Amino acid sequence: MTTINIFTENIFESWKVDEKDVIEKTRKMLEFYIKTLKDKSCLNGKEYDTITLDIVFCDSNKTHELNREYRDKDYPADIITFAIFADDENSFIFDGEINLGEIIIALDKVIEGDNRDISYSKNKEQELYFLISHGLMHLLGFDHRDEEEYNFVIREQRKALECIEYDKI
Repeated sequence: MTTINIFTENIFESWKVDEKDVIEKTRKMLEFYIKTLKDKSCLNGKEYDTITLDIVFCDSNKTHELNREYRDKDYPADIITFAIFADDENSFIFDGEINLGEIIIALDKVIEGDNRDISYSKNKEQELYFLISHGLMHLLGFDHRDEEEYNFVIREQRKALECIEYDKI
């Protein structure tokens, strides 16, 4: 059985996210992805006992700063994913542990609902979990550079969101 460590930090004052709930639901989605997509993900062929990832909640000023500094993009994002393990061909497993990376979510953008037309979210909690499921796909090495990849990612996200009863959030 794989141990999954999920660490959260909320530096956004206006929404005190239920971090315990986020960890529980994120773990369920990640377990689903591992069960169904492991052979297609960056975990394929790897031996490990533990998977670790971080989720940081902030505001769009922070994602704008990170976009400028690390991606040469001059706009605030609702989500930024640093896929440490998937994006580095020299990635390593230390003492049986894989650090997948970090998901950074701008909660003010989630509250605004910028992507609700894309994700079919009805409220900010649904939008939050839609973004987390998307970030997990990136941490596992999946991208959406073309329409086929995009459709695959969205289809798999919807399946993972069913695991957490997304329609009841």
